[in-house]
Amino acid sequence: MKSTAHRQSYGVKGAPYAFLVPATILFALFFALPIGYAVWLSLRKVKVSGLGLGSGARREVWAGLENYTDALTDSELVNGALRVLGYGCIVVPVMLGLALLFALMLDSERVRLAPFTRLAIFLPYAIPGVVAALLWGFLYLPDVSPFYFVLDKLGLPQPDLLDGGPLYLALSNIAVWGGTGFNMIVIYTSLQSIPAEVYEAAKLDGATPAQIALRIKIPMVAPSLVLTFFFSIIATLQVFSEPTTLKPLTNSVSTTWSPLMKVHRDAFGEGDIYGAAAQAVIIAFATLLLSFGFLRAANRRQKQEAAR
Repeated sequence: MKSTAHRQSYGVKGAPYAFLVPATILFALFFALPIGYAVWLSLRKVKVSGLGLGSGARREVWAGLENYTDALTDSELVNGALRVLGYGCIVVPVMLGLALLFALMLDSERVRLAPFTRLAIFLPYAIPGVVAALLWGFLYLPDVSPFYFVLDKLGLPQPDLLDGGPLYLALSNIAVWGGTGFNMIVIYTSLQSIPAEVYEAAKLDGATPAQIALRIKIPMVAPSLVLTFFFSIIATLQVFSEPTTLKPLTNSVSTTWSPLMKVHRDAFGEGDIYGAAAQAVIIAFATLLLSFGFLRAANRRQKQEAAR
């Protein structure tokens, strides 16, 4: 009896770990293993003997940190990172600002057709990024865009949105158009969880709708704002599909416009998978470092506000 009870108790305690087995296997196969392989490749390189002809002329040898040194001193990678930084300074505040504004408007008591409005704002997020970039890319082209046709008929200037500084605005518009709906849903869901008694108490104290929004709603959805900001930073650092899709439409987008585009070019265009792996590891580490630093700063601020 004791042994049977012991086995049953052991089975009950081991049940949670059994449920974790599928997720652990998938995590190891599709996350941990690829990262480990990328790190391994980043520490290797190909050594060419003679003219590189014949068997044994090209050998994979240990490179240590050589690939990382080359990547960190590569001007194309640094310039790509600076371009993404400028792109992010436009995308993140505009996208989160619009998401917060739409969420507050939908949470208002006077809003009409709220379900349809929520769907209309969220719908662009459901469109794949490549399709969205193609749609906007053709709207940016002067020869086929209806906007340029209207501007021409009105005698107004027709700016080239695919060249120079306006290119940042064109790419940022695609990201904002596609990502605002998702962030709006996150913030709106957080607003819906606020107890109605809080609003009623504020109204009894004579608070206006604007004061309720600024002094109650926004502070109470701060965790959702932190979460959406965190996701937006990661998405900005990984921008790839929008500039890659617009590249055939303009000469202003190079094959190394963003860091991930340079990784793709080096790995699949020039065949340098070892250098590309080192660059990918650097990008992943930078993303992890920025995300960790931001979350730590946000948690520290929340603890300070709670202590007050």
